[in-house]
Amino acid sequence: MVKTAAFKLSLVCAAALLSACSMTPKYERPAAPIATDWPAAGVSSTSGGASSGPAIAAADIEWQNFFSDPKLRLLVDAALRNNRDLRIAVLNIEQARAQFQIKRADQFPTVNASVTGLRQPNPNGNGSISSLYTAGLGVTAYEFDFFGRVSSLKEAALSQYLATEEGRKTAQISLIATVANTYLSLLADDELLVITQQTLSTREDSLRLGKLRFDNGVTSELDYRLAESLAEAARVSLAQLVRQRALDENALTLLIGQPITLAMDITLPAGKGLADLPVMPDVPAGLPSELLARRPDIRQAEQQLLAANANIGAARAAFYPRISLTSSVGSASSRLAGLFQGGTWGWTLAPQLVLPIFDAGRNAAGLGSANAGRDIAVAQYEKSIQTAFREVADALAGRATLGEQLRAQQAQASAEAVRYKLSDMRYQNGIASQLDLLDAQRSLFAARQAVVQTRLAQLQSQVTLYKTLGGGWKETPATATP
Repeated sequence: MVKTAAFKLSLVCAAALLSACSMTPKYERPAAPIATDWPAAGVSSTSGGASSGPAIAAADIEWQNFFSDPKLRLLVDAALRNNRDLRIAVLNIEQARAQFQIKRADQFPTVNASVTGLRQPNPNGNGSISSLYTAGLGVTAYEFDFFGRVSSLKEAALSQYLATEEGRKTAQISLIATVANTYLSLLADDELLVITQQTLSTREDSLRLGKLRFDNGVTSELDYRLAESLAEAARVSLAQLVRQRALDENALTLLIGQPITLAMDITLPAGKGLADLPVMPDVPAGLPSELLARRPDIRQAEQQLLAANANIGAARAAFYPRISLTSSVGSASSRLAGLFQGGTWGWTLAPQLVLPIFDAGRNAAGLGSANAGRDIAVAQYEKSIQTAFREVADALAGRATLGEQLRAQQAQASAEAVRYKLSDMRYQNGIASQLDLLDAQRSLFAARQAVVQTRLAQLQSQVTLYKTLGGGWKETPATATP
């Protein structure tokens, strides 16, 4: 019993030594290599068509509240449940969690129960066989973490796990925005198809009339061939749009991870367009420094920097002595039947100290690699901040200018519509040539297409701004520690 108590005491002492010193450098967050405010051109105007009211930070708006279109909500919900990229991101978290638990377990002794039997000829050469049976508990090569090598590796694994969790948040934000933008593209495809079909019908009517006038010698073949060319150009545009819509629908199907159901039917009601979609709320840009706390990809880069910093501590500790312990307690007997009888108990204690003397520069190279890894992580962290700043600034520039561009293009389309009506009246009365009428048709078609494309760019810019400001993910109460 005394021997058993001594063994247990050795385990308690080993656990007490876990609070060893650490050689990990003190972490200091690098200064953000960005301006203290957004470019003035990006915040001078509000987004066209945005709802008024008190502004709420994008990261505090759940995607269900940002997107009020029921069909879009169904699509996003399906993507969050079925998208394979997001599923891989979740599984990466589980793998990183397991890796962290492995490193954390290295801080504690591993106790194993074992039963062994050994039979071998006696060395005296008389032909007899000796036997030895043992049973007990043992600790093999447990390392006393005096210099923090094991704890540094554990901290590095923890930071990698947290980085993977932030990576999943980034994947979710990106997925939601991509689904929304693809959905908007499909609706724009539908609106452009309607415009193109209407234009094709008008041009076919003009072609039939031009053919009749040409056959009767009223107009030249030049006017007829121009009308034919414009009709075929409309057919080309129609074929391109049909193909583009199919491609966009295939992309959306891949994003949501399942076929598009009837409940997700992505078609615009007759007479409706992008302008009739529910309004998305406006979101304030805030200060650039807020990105450090709001953007999961920046937090992911910082966790990777923390992991690289912890690896330096482990590399430094490799220069110092490593003390390990192998011990066992149990019973030993030459007869299996007497293995657990009185007087057969025993224990062993075998500490080992290893001091690096010559390793051909291996430890120095390991430290150099860890330092370089930390410098790489710093550069990646700074780049993630700069990339986030650029993305938000670009989205703000779109918000500031697309509203005015849309207004101007709508006015241009209205003017072209009036011009086409007047040209048609003049042509019917023999005042204007067919060339004037066809030119008015072409200009009206281009102007109507530009309105749809600009409105699409404006809506997608709102989605992108929401994404770049960290929207699409809301912090939930902390879960259990891994």
